[in-house]
Amino acid sequence: MQEAPMRALRASGVALVFASAAPLLLTGCEAPLNLEAVRSIENQPTKRTDFYQAMASNRDTIVVAGNDGVLLSSSDHGTTWNRHSEITGKSFLSVTSCPDQSFIALTFDNNLWHGDASAKNWVKHALPSQEQMLTVACSPDGDWVTAGSFTTVQHSADQGESWSEASLYEDAIINNLQFINQDQAIATGEYGLVLKSEDGGENWDIAGYAPDEFYVHTSYFKDADNGWIGGLNGFIYQTNDGGQNWEQMSTATNAPIFGFIAGDTSLYALADNATVLQLQQDTWNKISESEQPLYLRAGLALPDQRLLVAGGRGLLFDIKPQTALAASTD
Repeated sequence: MQEAPMRALRASGVALVFASAAPLLLTGCEAPLNLEAVRSIENQPTKRTDFYQAMASNRDTIVVAGNDGVLLSSSDHGTTWNRHSEITGKSFLSVTSCPDQSFIALTFDNNLWHGDASAKNWVKHALPSQEQMLTVACSPDGDWVTAGSFTTVQHSADQGESWSEASLYEDAIINNLQFINQDQAIATGEYGLVLKSEDGGENWDIAGYAPDEFYVHTSYFKDADNGWIGGLNGFIYQTNDGGQNWEQMSTATNAPIFGFIAGDTSLYALADNATVLQLQQDTWNKISESEQPLYLRAGLALPDQRLLVAGGRGLLFDIKPQTALAASTD
């Protein structure tokens, strides 16, 4: 595999602008505002104004992250939640857990946050790039890897103290990153690009392309050969040769696909309109749907074959599929 050329690290900063809400005017003969009820809503851990983007878990803790610094944690499989307000105004893009049970999370301002195993304490690390990073992963060795625009990948073997940076110099965005094992990793993104690393995420090469420059919103690989990608119009493609060739699958939705969840015996896909699909034989069938245009983007498999899913407008709930077909991801 040809190694990706290295280029010098560059420092940068990304500015975010937030508009303040206009003041609310109360006029006329109306019932007095119940401030206690307002405070009660404000103190709830989940809110309808939340837009969840990512989810991860270790042995004991689940973390859900979203726009405007939304960060939730649960230590009882999602039954109750704690809201953490230490990180405010920073929109989370990606979060994952590491072998030492800690968490790393990426925010839109190109900062990586390192959280302890309980997700209560977080430390910020600035990423050394002018490119926009969009996804993060932790290797089986505990290395931190981020990826984003201009096919840029950053790698740290010392928990953010120093970084190496590589690029394939392709004008394409990487928005999905997954380690298969200690050595092999897969990345997917814009123009149907599929990248592969054989050295723990330090160097990358093009492994293949999805059909018709399909923009990959999400991807999941069961191993180095077998994987799935999803995107607009409910399209899901499958590969059996590591991304060199792809076959479109039958799906019961036209809604955009935003995420995959690997269960013990099934594979699931998350989509717009609060849609959850389950892979049954060679077809993706609906097990959840809503008429409301509310997306689902992140989730994970819970005990008892339940799924915890999260998305727009504070959607955060668990679902237990009626049927979980054995070996349906084969």
